[in-house]
Amino acid sequence: MDILLGLFFLIFFVLWFRLRETVNHYKTTYADIVNVDNEILKRQKELDDISKQIDDVKIQYNSHYQTYVSLKERLAIYEEGIEMSEVGVYTPHFDFDTSEIYKENITVIKQKQKYMIKSGEAVKIQTEWEINGSKAKGKAMAKQAISLALRSFNNECDVTIANTTWKNIDRMEQRIKKSFDDINKFNKSNTVSISPKYLSLKLDELMLVYEYKAKIQEEKEIQAELRRQEREEEQLKKEAERVLKEEQKLQELLNKVQQKALHATGDELEKLQTEILQLGNELREIQREHDRVKAMAQQTKLGYVYVISNIGSFGKDVYKIGMTRRLDPMDRVRELGDASVPFYFDVHAMIFSEDAPALEAQIQRVFADRRLNLVNYRKEFFNVTLDEIKEVVSEFNNKVEFIDEVEAKEYTETLRIRNQTLQDGKDDLPKML
Repeated sequence: MDILLGLFFLIFFVLWFRLRETVNHYKTTYADIVNVDNEILKRQKELDDISKQIDDVKIQYNSHYQTYVSLKERLAIYEEGIEMSEVGVYTPHFDFDTSEIYKENITVIKQKQKYMIKSGEAVKIQTEWEINGSKAKGKAMAKQAISLALRSFNNECDVTIANTTWKNIDRMEQRIKKSFDDINKFNKSNTVSISPKYLSLKLDELMLVYEYKAKIQEEKEIQAELRRQEREEEQLKKEAERVLKEEQKLQELLNKVQQKALHATGDELEKLQTEILQLGNELREIQREHDRVKAMAQQTKLGYVYVISNIGSFGKDVYKIGMTRRLDPMDRVRELGDASVPFYFDVHAMIFSEDAPALEAQIQRVFADRRLNLVNYRKEFFNVTLDEIKEVVSEFNNKVEFIDEVEAKEYTETLRIRNQTLQDGKDDLPKML
């Protein structure tokens, strides 16, 4: 029995030893695989942690970005220094003929606002207030809250309207709307709110005041143009008077010489006849001048349509197409090239017309969408080619002569001097080095 038991333990020990060797063998053989699985689990956990961090950052970014956008939009409403590309074309809300009508409508709008305030329609409160059970105290407190909201909104509107210009009209409109929203949001818990109708009246006031200022400026420009035309009319009258006096003077002198010739003989008669011939030629010339000046003074549509350019000031393919009734149309061209532009204008065509205003309007109408200034039509500059202008003018007058190549003397000389200065600087650079 003892022998069998000993044999059993021996066999068990041998089997256990072999099993342990087998296990160690498998551990050694597949150790890398076990380690990889563990590493994968470890890396996967790290990846999950990083993904969660990324998601958290995205959420924070979106939140902060929305805050940034909101603050930027609010700041933009108060920002005056904006790029020209951000300025849209203003579409008038009203279309009154005179500044006086605008002024009257501004008064009407303000009266409507006062009526809404007095009637309690400007600011409303949804619930009846009580203070310590007292409705009277609650009413007084509610009245104070209404007054505060109204005063805040009106002050913001007054400042905004007073500072509105062509550059910021759209922003000022948004500023008033923003103030309306902010004040109502602030007073939401108090159930105090400014009415949308009162906001609408304030926006109407903004537009009316802005357009009133614009109309005043437009009327000033019209008056300036009328004064210019009156000066031209006055100049024509003075010129007509001067030519008439000159004609009368020559006629009197001719009459005297003719009377002398009646009693002269020989060389003296020949000399007087030569003088009579010369005076007659001068008289006929001055009479033609008198007829022309008189016609222009009497017929207010006679004048010149000019086509001029100023490449140094406005660049290539920019032409001014206008009209003048001056006897010497170049006076108007020289006037345009005053201190307001760096170079004189060059003339491409000077077209005499019995109805200069109509001819000017017909040409400008064709190029209406090519105006440099699409707001003020008294600025008569067009981005077109000279060939295009020729084609249009030929439809009304095919005998007009155009000057294609103009001198642009001062501009050309300026470029030459500037280029020479740059070249001199390049030549001196090696010496300096």
